[in-house]
Amino acid sequence: LTFVMAVMGVSWAKIWPAAKLKGAAIRFSNGGTGVRRCALRSFNMYSSRQRALAHRVAAFDDSKFDIPLSKIYADDDSESVPLHLVRKGEDIAAAAGDASAAFASAVKFKGSQGQACVMPGPDGQLEKAFFGIDDGSEPLVLGLAPGKLPPKTYTIAKDMDASEATTAALAWGLGSYKYTRLQKPSDSTEENKAKDAPSLVWPAKADKKKVSAMLEGMFWARDLINTPANLLGPEELEKEAEQMALQHGAEWKVTVGATLEKDFPLIHAVGKGSSRPPRLLEIKWGNPEKPKIALVGKGVVFDTGGYNIKPGGSMFPMKKDMGGAGAILGLTHMLMASGIDAHVHTLIPIAENSISGEAFRPSDVITSRSGITVEIGNTDAEGRLILADALSLADDDKPELILNMATLTGAHRVALGWDLPGIFTNDDEFAAKLYEKGESIGDPVWRLPLHKGYESYLKSKVADTSSTGSKGLAGAITAALFLKKFVPKTIENGGTWMHIDFAGWTDPRPGRPEGGEAQAIQALYEILMEKYGSA
Repeated sequence: LTFVMAVMGVSWAKIWPAAKLKGAAIRFSNGGTGVRRCALRSFNMYSSRQRALAHRVAAFDDSKFDIPLSKIYADDDSESVPLHLVRKGEDIAAAAGDASAAFASAVKFKGSQGQACVMPGPDGQLEKAFFGIDDGSEPLVLGLAPGKLPPKTYTIAKDMDASEATTAALAWGLGSYKYTRLQKPSDSTEENKAKDAPSLVWPAKADKKKVSAMLEGMFWARDLINTPANLLGPEELEKEAEQMALQHGAEWKVTVGATLEKDFPLIHAVGKGSSRPPRLLEIKWGNPEKPKIALVGKGVVFDTGGYNIKPGGSMFPMKKDMGGAGAILGLTHMLMASGIDAHVHTLIPIAENSISGEAFRPSDVITSRSGITVEIGNTDAEGRLILADALSLADDDKPELILNMATLTGAHRVALGWDLPGIFTNDDEFAAKLYEKGESIGDPVWRLPLHKGYESYLKSKVADTSSTGSKGLAGAITAALFLKKFVPKTIENGGTWMHIDFAGWTDPRPGRPEGGEAQAIQALYEILMEKYGSA
């Protein structure tokens, strides 16, 4: 029955109102022991064809975003304005005529990156537009256009191959993102506000499915990172992940309370000082017989620093400290929406690092899930602790790949700034592919070393390891070396482990509006889909 419903796009929520669910799943509780499960189906029940069909549970509802994808793109070009992409110094007359060239010259349009020029026709209405792409080397340059052009529908006046068309459509969409839901609404209606944003006619050869999956994942991740912590606590983040699992008919599990304290002591320790309880969320999707991918994201919904309290300026942006969770959930959505031919296991350890009589302390020694005892060097280095327990669980399956993402260290930002995520891995080939892909699509990363010489910095006199380095140096590297201790089975089995330390925030740049940002997941999505393909 569940399978038939999945194929038909009918949810349990529609036929069983008492379930009070938004998607196609039933939620079970095991009597208050601290584990909740939700599952659409077991893959062992179905054939390969049935598995593929079961993935298609429901169409994605993009109305959750402040600007839906349906308002960013158009299919009808009958009333659209031609948009000419102009390189710096290019002869506009050759592409658009002498009158256009004269007009562009008169308004000093030169084709510089992000420069826009609109030209009226004889009736005074907008007839054509020009947009500067400089030397054309910035892949996401068209992401600047939605913020520069009047609110009309545009058609790119250029023949593009499939790759160019897909990149152009993606860049436009990424640059159209808005997070305005907490601001006082204008007097205009929602429909009119949507019309105030420019839209793009889908380029003829663009891969709509790919662009939509990537934008949905990016917008979802950005929304999560941008949401203030009073509106996105552990329970709210759990519900967002639940919605994602239900959307794709995935297994869903949350561990809380006494069970969390027993089975995942580091996650419990970090979050026990808050009135909002910590938890571990898991999503499993795909055929268990296929190659296994584990994705782990740090979900610290707010970080005061604990007893090693942050100064005010450093604490203010800490709503973004769940950026790893946001990025991993965004990537998870992209992969599920694209039907990746792999088994995806997503783990999100969630906690709020607060100060109270229950909070953990510097010098506490806690036995981790893996059995490694950890001396707490600094309570403001909490992210690696919750990741450690989640990584240990992921490591039990010895997957082909364990990828974890976290807004982990200030040392990374000092070294690489906001734009460049730092990657640490045991796999040279995977690192090289990610770097090359990132450079080619405008989602760059930079590899940092897992220098064995710094392992001694993590020595403790009373436990198996300290959580922090003793020297106050190479903080991003020692954090990565700490995490590596919790994935030994995967590494010994020949699998890949990659840790990505990133900012989760960006200054305005092409395709990246200022605010929360899930750096690296576009490049990760591309190389994972290239490797595993669609089912």
